[in-house]
Amino acid sequence: GCSIPVADDPDAVVIPKRTPNAIVKNLSYITVDKRDKDSPPLFGGRQTWKQREESFKLNATMKVHCGFMKNSGADMDAVDVEYIQKCKFVVASGIFDGYDAPHQPSNISLRSQKLFCFLMVVDEVSFDFIEQNVTVKVDSAGGKWVGIWRLVTLHRPPFDEPRRNGKVPKILTHRLFPQAWYSIWIDGKMELMVDPLLILERYLWRGKYTFAVAVHKHHRSIYEEGDAIKRRKRYARPLVDLQMKIYYHEGMEPWDETKRMPSDIPEGAVLIREHTTITDLFSCLWFNEVNLFTPRDQLSFGYVAHRLGDALKFFMFPNCEYNSLFILHRHTREHSSKVEWAKTIDEILKKGLKESRGGLGLWTPYPADLSSVELPAVKRTSQAS
Repeated sequence: GCSIPVADDPDAVVIPKRTPNAIVKNLSYITVDKRDKDSPPLFGGRQTWKQREESFKLNATMKVHCGFMKNSGADMDAVDVEYIQKCKFVVASGIFDGYDAPHQPSNISLRSQKLFCFLMVVDEVSFDFIEQNVTVKVDSAGGKWVGIWRLVTLHRPPFDEPRRNGKVPKILTHRLFPQAWYSIWIDGKMELMVDPLLILERYLWRGKYTFAVAVHKHHRSIYEEGDAIKRRKRYARPLVDLQMKIYYHEGMEPWDETKRMPSDIPEGAVLIREHTTITDLFSCLWFNEVNLFTPRDQLSFGYVAHRLGDALKFFMFPNCEYNSLFILHRHTREHSSKVEWAKTIDEILKKGLKESRGGLGLWTPYPADLSSVELPAVKRTSQAS
């Protein structure tokens, strides 16, 4: 890491007025699709290619898909729905598919302990694992706690892939915790080492940003990242290629020094946001891409940023600072599903590896011929981390 220029004293931080909504004034969400009566609702909905295209066009009033379709899962217990009403400042994290226990953050001031809700979103499998391995305290209202973390269990997982289920609290933080003004998302494997107020001051308020994320350690271009994902077998190769071809066809150029972002690839483990309408819109559109295509969210981040142009100003901070904010604990186990290893479309179909509730855009005919699209060549400059 490198030292981060945070202020010294959380008690001295002045919380500014909220950022006014400039371009998009009203944002609402599609929660019911015109769809066959006999098919169960999908969490991400059934967005058409036309709806997807329209969702990138900025207007004062917008209505978009944003997960949480009616009766599609990811349900919270009533006691947690009640608790989060008061959560305007949120540190959120998540553990899915078991095998991790929450890491307690260090250096949290008394002021931040009172100001922030520390919300650990878990599925039922993870909750059972946590309960067996660490002490879970139950308060008088029935809320469950591990140290500073309030456990929030999501019932009825919306996707078949644990990796996809984990994207719900991470990207759609504003949908899960709609009262939040500010949120800091950290992956479940991270231990927070810096007071959250100091993080908001350094990464949002000081430079007047509403979205901050670290740049990726090695890659700048989505095409490099796609190449690395295929080499590390993090998702089926032909499906990664298809997503890249669609993005290239739609005008997403490889990253170079002339782009306004220092990188098209974020270090995905930390997201720092003020929940303005434009930030929330970005999160919805980002989730829609992850829902439609592969669950590798680093591929679609830069694409959505590219589509929104100057409407949302990101603070992409140096990766070395990111290493000073957290201690990284290895996952007890990397969850992997069989589809990640598949080398051909044929293999996916023959072995029945196709996901039934996510990635459906990869199986829906695209409204243009992609057969002649040649992906930009990738120079393999650095080791895949």
